Amino acid sequence: MVVIIRDGWGANPNPGHDAFNAVKVASQRGLTPIADGLMKNWPWTLIKTSGEDVGLPEGTMGNSEVGHQNIGAGRVVDQESVAITKACRAGLEKNSVIASAIARVKGKARADGSPARVHLMCIASDAGVHGQLDHLFACVRACKALGVSNVEVHLFTDGRDTGPFTGAGYVELVEKTLKDIGVGRVASVIGRYFSMDRDNRWERVRPAYDCLTGRDASAAIFSSAVDAVKDYYAKPLASNLGGDEFVTPRCIANSAQQAQQSAVRSGDSVIFVNYRGDRPRELCAAFCFPDDLWSKVKPSPDSGKNGFDRGSKLDLHFVIMTEYWENLLPHVSGVAFPKPPKMKNIAGEFFSSQGLRQMRCAETEKYPHVTFFFNDYREEPFQGEIRENPQSPKVSTYDLKPEMNAQGIRDAVLAKLNSSDCPDVFIVNFANGDMVGHTGVFEAAVQACAAVDAHVGAIVEATLRKGGSLIVLADHGNAEQMKDPSTGEAHTAHTTYDVPCIVVGEAFKARTLRGDRDVSNWFNPQKRAERGRLADVIPTAIEMMGLTKPTEMTGESLLKK
Repeated sequence: MVVIIRDGWGANPNPGHDAFNAVKVASQRGLTPIADGLMKNWPWTLIKTSGEDVGLPEGTMGNSEVGHQNIGAGRVVDQESVAITKACRAGLEKNSVIASAIARVKGKARADGSPARVHLMCIASDAGVHGQLDHLFACVRACKALGVSNVEVHLFTDGRDTGPFTGAGYVELVEKTLKDIGVGRVASVIGRYFSMDRDNRWERVRPAYDCLTGRDASAAIFSSAVDAVKDYYAKPLASNLGGDEFVTPRCIANSAQQAQQSAVRSGDSVIFVNYRGDRPRELCAAFCFPDDLWSKVKPSPDSGKNGFDRGSKLDLHFVIMTEYWENLLPHVSGVAFPKPPKMKNIAGEFFSSQGLRQMRCAETEKYPHVTFFFNDYREEPFQGEIRENPQSPKVSTYDLKPEMNAQGIRDAVLAKLNSSDCPDVFIVNFANGDMVGHTGVFEAAVQACAAVDAHVGAIVEATLRKGGSLIVLADHGNAEQMKDPSTGEAHTAHTTYDVPCIVVGEAFKARTLRGDRDVSNWFNPQKRAERGRLADVIPTAIEMMGLTKPTEMTGESLLKK
């Protein structure tokens, strides 16, 4: 059984979007014969990947973390962001971990006699993928409620899950809201390319760390955070590095002295407000790992270096919003919202309990998704689970290499499929549609779809030749909408559209999948309600394998009875 996740490959229901629908244009150009053939010759349906169907607030687009967790769980998983939002409404000063971080600096001074600060780090976005500004504002209000006014806000501009030039508006909203609350100021603005890397590219993380800690004496200083962002819009690093994601680290202050006083220093408290776990890891490690661990972090795929020279480790009270990473937990001061108990009988655990061998394969950009997130935030593999993670290419943005390392994934999977110790279950992710879709470069997204299609075809052929079956789907959409029709600008975010889910296997060729598959019925609530969701994928695979799903899995097989 092979489950192939074509990341970011959705079904756009708007005919008016056809000209900038990379999935459709790739098909029209004859670049995706495998995808076209699968939908012509095998049972398929459309499934839901957003909102309440994946445990998010209604109308919220899905993402890779949530999508893979729901697939792996075989049930709808209520997401942490919903619980955090409820706590914010009640007042975060009631959260003991956050309250202790704030109280720790009250009336305290640093070694130089300056007042100790609370630092709040958060993505500046309303996309709801990595964090929410409402959570940031709740932290600021908690500081005010607890009598602490020395609050420095460090904003990480988005541009991937939002429009590429929307950051100035979000930053302006933050500055206005801080003024209305009467506490806090924006101390720095940094593009997520630097502050939220997840591929061990330490040469990107270092400028963010140096800006946050005041180690870079040459850092640009602006008196206005909005002006800082707009300045980067006008003077990007390169033509392919324009927009919010790539804003170079810049301090917000009226003088170099104020910039230094606003930096993170020993004696301060830090609250990292983002809730999604994969992208805060590297920056948190730079702040929190003891020297021996810091010297052993994974090397950069570009420079080969382990981390960077961070200077002396700062003495901080460092709080993270959720359990970003098991390796990080012993070295932080607290977790504001610990994860609930691990779910029982998720896919990996169930297959292991049946004595089945599994292979998880994705290139490094999506490797945590088929392992850590798919396994409900477990770092360690289950018994019989093997993992392969071909290195993602060394480029600044993936439009420069839209094929990414899809061939490495294909080769790794085929090697195991054709071996004498072939695993029983494969979970495979092709990242191209999503990662290239995030660049907003239309032609590159078309080529990304073509690359994925060719390599999926090789895996499909080998699987069928071996007598196996497949499910081909996506975790969310992206490449099917590469332009914002209301502004004409590039659309770099995920979509809320449904995605194709195809069942491939000789034993299932005559079967029908439940749910409506008329793409235009995305606009018809009654028809769309008939569709399945990501939680139904593994129950479908289990039925295809002739097994009985565990009672904990509430997802239902997509195969019609």
